[in-house]
Amino acid sequence: MTADSVEPLIAEAVGPAALPRKNGELVFDAPWESRAFAIAVLLSGEVYEWEEFRGELIARIADWEAEADRDDEDWSYYDRWLLGLEHLLVERGVLRPDELSERIAEVAHLAAHEHDGPHQH
Repeated sequence: MTADSVEPLIAEAVGPAALPRKNGELVFDAPWESRAFAIAVLLSGEVYEWEEFRGELIARIADWEAEADRDDEDWSYYDRWLLGLEHLLVERGVLRPDELSERIAEVAHLAAHEHDGPHQH
């Protein structure tokens, strides 16, 4: 299955795996969300089948819903999306858990210092 053949599956998704939309268009609140979306679509058929990713996404959403002390303001569809993608990439051996942890730490560090501007670390 190629990224092109996955598009109809994405467009027709309903239930917990349905993508956030506004006026029929996909909605991304931050640039990283659209990048995570694109990566997941591009890797489908190469690393995993789309239905596997969809199942992983649904499982991550269910995990969030099962948390007893969750706050609806903490909800992020694409956080769940990214967790599902990360799980599949580790499960398939594309990334080792330590590589994933290191990369997450790097990104968090960069995000925390984004306001500093260039050369102000």
